[in-house]
Amino acid sequence: MRPRLLVVQHEDDAPPAWWGEWLEAAGIEIVVVLAHRGTAVPFDLSGYDGLLVLGGAMGAYDDDRCPWLTPTKELIAKAAEDSKPFLGICLGHQLAAVALGGEVIRNPAGTATGLTAVRLTEAGLDDPLLGSVASGDRAVQWNDDIVTTLPPGATLLAVAPDGSVQAARFGPLAWGVQFHPEVSPELFALWGAAGEKSDQPASDQPAPDRHVIATATRQIAEAEAELRASWRPLAERFAKITASAP
Repeated sequence: MRPRLLVVQHEDDAPPAWWGEWLEAAGIEIVVVLAHRGTAVPFDLSGYDGLLVLGGAMGAYDDDRCPWLTPTKELIAKAAEDSKPFLGICLGHQLAAVALGGEVIRNPAGTATGLTAVRLTEAGLDDPLLGSVASGDRAVQWNDDIVTTLPPGATLLAVAPDGSVQAARFGPLAWGVQFHPEVSPELFALWGAAGEKSDQPASDQPAPDRHVIATATRQIAEAEAELRASWRPLAERFAKITASAP
């Protein structure tokens, strides 16, 4: 029987994308919960070997207008407590920080859009998951909110160019990344064309300039081979961790 990974999705246009393909190719069965469409988020991970929580346009504290965020945070905390493999991407990373006792705010530096270099800390270089990444590898980003206070016991694994938390380990088998290792050029272009503000609450922050988005869309398309080479190994390593976890 293949290991099963529960995936919590928050929006139609924020799917597992590349990671869905790569995890399946690595032997993982993924089960996607379309939480924004009313599918219930489970209380625990019974029947699953791990948890992946994706990004979305809402904020980590927007439980009133996005009521599934409350059970999602509870599930993240339960996964960490039970040492089930967990990865949060962008909003998922922020939800994990909040669920485990950290803090998230709107980034004073403004919206981060396009390609960003992933700068690993010493702990990141030796990390069981992020250690598959070469420090300086570029990743896709699109976010307004950032983690400003890590939960107790968390380890900083990477720092963004603006100095904010870019990746963290929240427990022995629990991680969060602020960037989007799952996003293909086609998906980023969709976000740009639709004017989507991924991981941004209904917004008092102005959307990125159209020229900035057009430039980022072109650069990400040109970097497709680089992005695949950088981030498929991370998905494969997470698949291995999920398959081998107790």
